Amino acid sequence: QVQLVESGGGLVQAGGSLRLSCAASGRTFSRYAMGWFRQAPGKEREFVAAIGWTNTDYADSVKGRFTISRDIARNTVYLQMSSLQLEDTAVYYCAAGSSRTSLRDAYPYWGQGTQVTVSS
Repeated sequence: QVQLVESGGGLVQAGGSLRLSCAASGRTFSRYAMGWFRQAPGKEREFVAAIGWTNTDYADSVKGRFTISRDIARNTVYLQMSSLQLEDTAVYYCAAGSSRTSLRDAYPYWGQGTQVTVSS
């Protein structure tokens, strides 16, 4: 099993930047693909980005603005968010699974989420 703890959320003005971190427990972190998802009030949880060993995938809505990366030595995955927009406001969750995919149900392990609020 792996336990995930997100951090780095907060309030930021539109156009600003924020970096989310997700710290994973366990010595098998490198075996997992990692994903970031988000859920806005009243909406379904949606895919944001995913990373395998090195390959990455992004939702069209964040492509060119967000960057996912991982530090194996620190057991941490990051989501660098730039040019933030009002519609990026959501609770952001990191997840771990066996393959890099945008499918929410493919990730059995989830963090508790961190709130990101973008203001005008």
